[in-house]
Amino acid sequence: MRTAPARSLGSLLLLVVLPAFQGGDRPDRPYRSDQDPPSRVGRLSYVAGSVSFRPGDVDDWGSATINYPLHSGDHLWTDSDARAEVTVGSIALRLAPQTAFGFLALDDRSVQVRLSQGSLNVRVRDLGDDQNLEIDTPGGAVTVLRPGVYRVDVDSAGDTTAVTVRQGNAEVSVAGSAFVVHREQTATVVGNDSPTYDIQDAIRSDDWEDWCANRDRRWDESRSARYVSRGVNGYEDLDDNGDWRETPDYGPVWVPRTVAVGWAPYRYGHWAWVEPWGWTWIDDAPWGFAPFHYGRWVYVDGGWAWVPGRVVPRPVYAPALVAFVGGRNWSVAIGVGQGVAWFPLAPEEPYVPAYHVSNTYVRNVNVTNVTNITNINVTNVNVTNINYRNRHQPDAVTVVSHETFAGSRPVNRGVIVVPRDRLDRAQVVGFAARVPPTRQSVLAQPAIAVHQPPQVVLTREVIVRRQPPPPPVSFAAREQTLRQQPGRPLDAGTLGKLRAHGPDETTRRFVRPAAPPPQAQGPGPQLKPAREGLPPPQAVQPEQPPARRDDRAGPRRPARPIVMPPPPPEQRAVPEQRFGKPERPATPPERGRAEPQRRQPDRRPEGERPAKERKAERDTTKEKEKRPT
Repeated sequence: MRTAPARSLGSLLLLVVLPAFQGGDRPDRPYRSDQDPPSRVGRLSYVAGSVSFRPGDVDDWGSATINYPLHSGDHLWTDSDARAEVTVGSIALRLAPQTAFGFLALDDRSVQVRLSQGSLNVRVRDLGDDQNLEIDTPGGAVTVLRPGVYRVDVDSAGDTTAVTVRQGNAEVSVAGSAFVVHREQTATVVGNDSPTYDIQDAIRSDDWEDWCANRDRRWDESRSARYVSRGVNGYEDLDDNGDWRETPDYGPVWVPRTVAVGWAPYRYGHWAWVEPWGWTWIDDAPWGFAPFHYGRWVYVDGGWAWVPGRVVPRPVYAPALVAFVGGRNWSVAIGVGQGVAWFPLAPEEPYVPAYHVSNTYVRNVNVTNVTNITNINVTNVNVTNINYRNRHQPDAVTVVSHETFAGSRPVNRGVIVVPRDRLDRAQVVGFAARVPPTRQSVLAQPAIAVHQPPQVVLTREVIVRRQPPPPPVSFAAREQTLRQQPGRPLDAGTLGKLRAHGPDETTRRFVRPAAPPPQAQGPGPQLKPAREGLPPPQAVQPEQPPARRDDRAGPRRPARPIVMPPPPPEQRAVPEQRFGKPERPATPPERGRAEPQRRQPDRRPEGERPAKERKAERDTTKEKEKRPT
């Protein structure tokens, strides 16, 4: 292997310009970093039984497929005897049967999910001070306060919500009030118009939670965590499906253990159109997420190996790390009308997205695998001036028809065999296929009848502590514009215009705030304890409009609430209670009247107090001095 050329390639990529073909796809002005897409997604990492999926920008339901990247607006439904798992970096979200789940928001700092029915188990390995995890239910908004294990249950009627904390602390917000649930406690909220709450010892674990714990152990005991960041989605699936090796040129590499004859990266799976990234690779293998959205591939010792690159705290997700080939007279040369061809990128070869991004994003998405990324710019990478190593390796280039690509059909079943000399003459044209998406590209599955959640569950309101962003602009509204710039997603400005001239889709969120807005008329519902001895809830202030975003990750998270200490043992219910509706008291227990508090002295500096207050204080002081001692 030639080590020196590979290591020097990064420095050769700094002072080049785009070819005319690619230049029309790049932005003509710098893109702001606060408009960059999120650096993380949710991975559908496990599917068992009948699991249905609906993208956020269409109304049709399809069959859920493993490794699909989920983002804001996407929905899942697990039917009877079905289970599903979604991972977002160091967070695992597991769905029990008969569960309706969706992402209200998913970006670099916020994970906000909708749970309108069913059971959700949440494992949080890490939660930074600038990160927020919120589970919104019909009974209240559940904010995770620290790493731990949590369970949230919503009954089929939607009027009873139970929050169980195995490890950690969580806050439940509803009807303008909030209370904290501590370790080994279960809180139950009953009713929507006049909600009551109760806190008891945690319910007993069941078979489903045992299954979730077994999935957690795969994370905790993963050998691959020594080679990749725990923020890389899917690293826990590498242990059972391949082996790590140390190489002199690339360091540690991962080699899949069992693959088909003639296997090559980005060949066994299908393409889908996923906003805001555009064309995205969905691999068929159970381990096929991390190696296709992070790192690079290299042909070494007669086979393919995945190079994860340097370990960084927050790796950046990419839809597909490939280069496409084609050029003038390409379809004529291969004898196929509108063929599409690609090959995997190798270490040190930069990836410049076709979707709108800033220079900061380009550097971050390449930082693990390109040595010199300081001067890599959105507009200074010449895709034709790079000696791509993988394109000349055996079976590296995959060619399919336009119909197979855009129709999300299995790629390995539609591979077109092209003579080696014609592949070598093909020109590298960029990092995205110039193919306009169709509705089938968005669904990423054949149109078949699937199980769907009941309509009453889909339209059931959930309570939110943080106001989520508006839902995605529908694909029907974007389709015509997407055809005018094939293969390139729409920029923020164009999406804003389509949203302004289209129907108001904010009603599709079916959410209401945990704290009534200031302009609300009349008193709203109040949260009351179901029995005496419970810690009193704290008032929740209405959400303030978010400040101007100063980077791509969105508005900063507000300060976390103060966690109240657990109630004394004599105030806690002794018997354990399974999930169900607690008996409602005939009349709400009367709360004791609070003792009057002594007025505290004003600690404000004198200059910050009103003039009247300062004058009154001086007059009082003079009066005291005149009094005889």
